[in-house]
This record gives sequence, structure tokens and C-alpha cells, in this order.
Amino acid sequence: MKSSLLAQQSDNSKKWYDNIHLGGYMQVRYNSLFQTNPNLGCEQCDEHWGDVGGGLSLRRVRFKIKGQITPRIFVYFQPDFAKSINEDHHVGRLKDAYIDVGLDLKNEFRLRIGQSKVPYGYENMQSSSNRLPLDRNDAFNSGVKDERDLGVFFYWATSKKRALIRQLRKAGLSGGDFGIFALGIYNGQTANHYDKNDSFHIVTRFSYPIQLGNQVIEPGIQAYSGKYMILKHSPEVTVNPEGYIDQRAALSFVLFPKPFGIQAEYNVGRGPEFDTSSRTIKIKKLSGGYATFSYFVKKWNQRFYPFVRFQYYNGGKKHELDARSYTVKETEVGIEWHPLPHFEFLAEYTISDRRYEDFQNPINHQTGNLMRLQAQVKF
Repeated sequence: MKSSLLAQQSDNSKKWYDNIHLGGYMQVRYNSLFQTNPNLGCEQCDEHWGDVGGGLSLRRVRFKIKGQITPRIFVYFQPDFAKSINEDHHVGRLKDAYIDVGLDLKNEFRLRIGQSKVPYGYENMQSSSNRLPLDRNDAFNSGVKDERDLGVFFYWATSKKRALIRQLRKAGLSGGDFGIFALGIYNGQTANHYDKNDSFHIVTRFSYPIQLGNQVIEPGIQAYSGKYMILKHSPEVTVNPEGYIDQRAALSFVLFPKPFGIQAEYNVGRGPEFDTSSRTIKIKKLSGGYATFSYFVKKWNQRFYPFVRFQYYNGGKKHELDARSYTVKETEVGIEWHPLPHFEFLAEYTISDRRYEDFQNPINHQTGNLMRLQAQVKF
């Protein structure tokens, strides 16, 4: 009785800041090994890929501050110090700043308010510290640059499914709890940009993790719709002041690597895209996806994740200059090695075929191969 009373007094005396946790990760890359075409690059993937001087680069330098400060209030804040703005490098920029509000005692129903990841696409929502390929695929990431926006999102999942998601996170197989069902509104101009048309994007997603013996699969379906205002365009290109239709729908399938893994997604839709023949921005159809195959090997008290990814995308990238028009065909073969706790090393060979055209470069088709290396520390 006395010990129970002391425990209760201890819980009552616990302050909100006792539940705050610090973490983060840092990635150092080299992108120019065995590079066959310095003109080949990917603005959205890695700003140090291509003819930008080469050398080592910091891809991410992130710190996470998070905590369940009350039974029904969770806070999350994450800045990144590896961004470049004009000629200034390693500039701090906000990635996440949100509050989770539990709508019931079990937090099975939650509201996420602030800047956070938009629930569209499985790979988009996974942490970069957990993903095997160095960059997110073009087909889905072109829909939500930086994967984030300012919005309000409703998430629901049963306590049992949330427990399964936590197990996958602890095993390093999944990067976040985004519920089973999601429905939300967001500004639609991508992270760190204000709304431009007083009209929200609407997004919804349903995914269902299923345990089958030792294996776990997770099929999913998602869609979003809204109007996008072009932020970057050449002076010669006239843009529609009413904005452009921006709509997508997608299917996802994940077999978590225990030991063999599959991650595949495909989306279709329509959105703004530069039209080479008329030198204008038009609403066009888009489509594309990817498939990643991986295998988990544990040997010599170390972990190895060999993988291969195939990706394809045909459509515009609304956030780039003139809603740049793309056709991407790419194969990546690599291996992630965990030699020490908290430390990882990744080597990836990329075979790329990319057409990306805007008003300044109406004819631009680049092909090439390169080896990319990354060292990462997580804490």
C-alpha cells in the first residue's frame, strides 16, 4: 500500500519536460564517384548531384525534440541545418512543428495540427534515416515536395495496430505512426510556403498492416486534390492566376524485410506541366511509380541490407521552374551496412535516364551512371 502511494506521488510530481526526448541524425555524402555525365542531376533529389563542384556534402543535419507532455498531447519539432539558400550553405530551415491532440483516452483518434508530413505515399512518409535508396522516388515526391505542408490531419488506428506499428519502428523497419485512416486539409504550396489562393488541398489515406506469421504486409490507397499556384516561372511564361488543378490517386504495397522485402507504389493524376511545343504551362496527365526489393542479412553481429529499386515517372514537377516536364527511368543498386550501433554506411550505383525541360532548357535529355556514398549517424 505504501509503495503504491509513493508511486502515485512520483507520477503526480513528474513535470511535462521530463517527457521531452532529444534525437536526430546526420548524413554525409559523396555523389561524384565514377560519374559519367556531370550534366545529369536531380534538383529535387540532392542539390550536390551533378555539375556543382563535387566534393563531400552534408545532406541532412537534423535534431528532433519530441514528447508526450500530457496523456493526450504530443509535441514534435524538427529543424534541418543542411539546406542551401542561394550561395549560403548549411542554413537552418524548419521541417516539422506540430501538435498531436488525442480525441479519446487511448489516443486511437488524433488530430495533428501544424507543419508535418502529408499522408500521401508510403515512402514519402518514412524518415530519410530509415529509407534504403538515397532519395525518395520522383513519382510520389513530385506531388508533395519536402513531403510536408502546413495543415490539420485526422488519424485513426486501433491500439492493437498502433502497437504493431511501434514494433516495426523499434526494429527499424518503419519510420512513423500515421494511423490506419487519415483525412486532412493543408495549404498545398509545399512546406515553408504560405497559401496563395485561400483554397485548401484535401488528402485521405487508408493502409492496413497485417501480421502473417513472421511477416508483415501493409497495402494502402491514397488520394489528394486541390489547386496549385505556380511559384517559380520564367519571365516569358504566363501563368494562370487562378491556379492549376493538382490531383492524384495511388496504390501502395509493403512487405517488410523479414528477411525479404518489397516496397512498391504507383500513382496517376493530373497537374501543371511545362509544354515544350507551346512554351506554356498546361494541365496534363501524369503517372509513375517504383518498386524496391531488399533483403536483410545479419552476420558477424552486423546488419546488411542489399537492395535494388526501379522507378519511372512521366509528368510535371509543379514546384520547379516552369513546372518542369519530366520523364524519368532509373535503376539503383546498393547495400546499406550497419557495422556499429547508431552508424550506417550506404553505397548505391545509379543508372539514370532523365528528360527534364523548361523554358530555359526546352530540349534537355541526360543519361549517365554514378556511384553515390553516404555515412549516417542516428541518435
